[in-house]
Amino acid sequence: MHKDHDLMGLMKFLAREDWKEPFHAVLDEHFGPAMDAFDLTHDDIEDLLDDAWAMTLWGCAFEDFLTRDLEPDGRNLVEDYLKRRGWKETPRTKAYMKELRTSVMSLYEVSEIVPGQSLRARDLIRAGEPIVVSERSTTHTLKPWDKIAARIVPQRDGHVFAGGLLPFSSEAATMLLDGIHDSLDKDSLSSPFMDDKLQTAAPLFTLAWLFDVLPKALGEEQPVLQNRDGEEIVFHTVRFPLAIRMTQKEIGTRLDTLQDLRRESETFWNWLGDSPQTRDGKDQGAMSLDVTMDDGRPVLGNIELKERSLLLMVNSAARAARGTAMLQEVLGNRVLTPLTEIQTVDQMRESSQGQPAGASSIPPEIATPIVHAMLDKQYRETLDEPVGMIGDVAPRAAVKTAEGREKVADWLKFLENRSASHNDPTDPMVTYDFGWMWRELGIQDLRQ
Repeated sequence: MHKDHDLMGLMKFLAREDWKEPFHAVLDEHFGPAMDAFDLTHDDIEDLLDDAWAMTLWGCAFEDFLTRDLEPDGRNLVEDYLKRRGWKETPRTKAYMKELRTSVMSLYEVSEIVPGQSLRARDLIRAGEPIVVSERSTTHTLKPWDKIAARIVPQRDGHVFAGGLLPFSSEAATMLLDGIHDSLDKDSLSSPFMDDKLQTAAPLFTLAWLFDVLPKALGEEQPVLQNRDGEEIVFHTVRFPLAIRMTQKEIGTRLDTLQDLRRESETFWNWLGDSPQTRDGKDQGAMSLDVTMDDGRPVLGNIELKERSLLLMVNSAARAARGTAMLQEVLGNRVLTPLTEIQTVDQMRESSQGQPAGASSIPPEIATPIVHAMLDKQYRETLDEPVGMIGDVAPRAAVKTAEGREKVADWLKFLENRSASHNDPTDPMVTYDFGWMWRELGIQDLRQ
């Protein structure tokens, strides 16, 4: 904490009897609905979250309280403190307290991050030009297009964040924006009194964050992942060693006789299913994870020749059994007894998150140009294909309207943010430059 932002005197003053009850009422506004919804106490929430987040949430309520004029006499904590104890504070600390007194919590989208120095924050509620904010710690963890709830406080030499800063997932941001728009009438969103209106909605920021984070902290059941056949997603890699003196060319020739295999390269085939159709076994409450070809045929798995082995890669136990039988029938004694490696979704997620930087066996200088070239090809094709996030309209078509341009910008920001989320800074996904897509679609002015 900057020495000019030390609020310890103000916090001690809060312990006076005449401020305790009003502050507890504000705490209840910030936490009460979440406590009721999840049947938790304040202590339960503190136990579920680490100490840093518990203090941040308390800080959000505290900073909200600093802006309140209490009934019936309009008392305010900051004004009362400065009147009685202001002589103890430096001029810059008093100025900071006065700015907090009139501050407003809002939702921001960050960009142009300079680690250890600054970032640009665009207000997603009140609009306007992005603000350059001097910031050290959070610039090391934030990624372009991340969304945060915060109070931006003007200083003599720029702008800074107050202490109550909450990172928002895309889902939580949508929940918050919906709540803000529901609680405030449309006219107030663009009126000169917007700040006053928004101040009353400060508890919604804490609640939206809690309603997003608490279910995960409580370990609520995650959505079931299934493939189109209603089978639980469990990744199987079946490795068939090639028989002695058997060549890859001979194996490839045999695989080409299978109608459901489509050769994509000298050593790679897609295993295709029937044309898309609804399957009765599919759980309607489950999330589907499958890939389709351009003609709509689903990809059941992949087959690849690697040195002296043939690999079958599928996403369920049933497909592993079907694929193994199919390959053994067509290849016979050309391959030996297969070995199977199994990995659940959670195991795959944990292994990818725990992988240290540079752990990939492929050097970045080799992987990067290959991956970037593949991404260029994929995204260039995507520009002319329907995209669900922009209403099943192709990006090139969507940018012809003002509303479509905004949707395409949000989609591109989502792609960039997701790409930057990988832990390894040398990962080709992290270093990929999406700038050409903004320029190609003529909306680079919205990349802010």
